[in-house]
Amino acid sequence: MHLEKITLHPDKYPTNELYPFNLDVLRQTESITFATPLTFFIGENGTGKSTLLRAICQRCNIFIWEDTERMLYEANPYLDKLYRYIDAGWADGPVTGSFFGAQIFQDFARFLDEMAHATPKMLDYYGGHSLMTKSHGESLIQFFAAMYKVKGLHFLDEPETALSPRSQLKLLRILKSMTKDGHAQFIIATHSPILLACPGATIYSLDFAPIKQVDYEETEYFTVYKDFMENREKYLREI
Repeated sequence: MHLEKITLHPDKYPTNELYPFNLDVLRQTESITFATPLTFFIGENGTGKSTLLRAICQRCNIFIWEDTERMLYEANPYLDKLYRYIDAGWADGPVTGSFFGAQIFQDFARFLDEMAHATPKMLDYYGGHSLMTKSHGESLIQFFAAMYKVKGLHFLDEPETALSPRSQLKLLRILKSMTKDGHAQFIIATHSPILLACPGATIYSLDFAPIKQVDYEETEYFTVYKDFMENREKYLREI
């Protein structure tokens, strides 16, 4: 394990009215422990799982690749400030790592191609081929297989977005392989029942305040998918 615990300081939040500081789960959660090398954050859209993931990543001083910042119609001055109110508890001091977000991957892949014009050997690290020459799903798996060979702490924000079920299984195998012997630690925000099924993983639900650890079979993703598969005709009649 690299990151063992994070501590939040709700008493120091700058506001109670604006996102994300107005979320009950962030106001009532004082700490989160990481006892397994693979931890999932789950919850409905708007519960703050991606915001919390990014804030922990920022507090751990791990770079988040960003495209050019764009103007917002209604800017929220607190949107990316949660990390200021988090402390990180390390096992043996800070480690390096990475952040993956599906919405910024294409920008990274294009940037890598541009850099490879000057330094072609850069592509060797990612399997020897441009990430832009493959399908989106194939390029993601190629990227994951290369990136997670790096020992450290890795954050993923809904990596299943562009992955087929078969590709999600490939990612699951990569995650399971790279968590052996303390090599890598992963914290992942997801909606995928396939990824959540990883043996030995810890699942935290942000649908509860304070945040609650749940079993795989308790997750809505498992129960809804299972019920749909078993009662498909009933659901189709209700459409």
